[in-house]
Amino acid sequence: MVRLPGRRFPGVLIQGDSLSVLRGDVAEVVEAFDRGDMAGARETAGLLLADLDELLARYAAALAAHEIPRPY
Repeated sequence: MVRLPGRRFPGVLIQGDSLSVLRGDVAEVVEAFDRGDMAGARETAGLLLADLDELLARYAAALAAHEIPRPY
């Protein structure tokens, strides 16, 4: 997490390789939809959601540890 100057709340820093993986996961969901593979799209989207939920939980825990209210 980092707090940029002029911003009230900290943000989450995502390394370039992690950003690339995230983009690849979203592309996989879109490609599965394009193929009509709803089960595959749902499975990949579920994994992506679980990853984002974990990241959000770590963000919320870090905010709580520093007594910073959530921005949402």
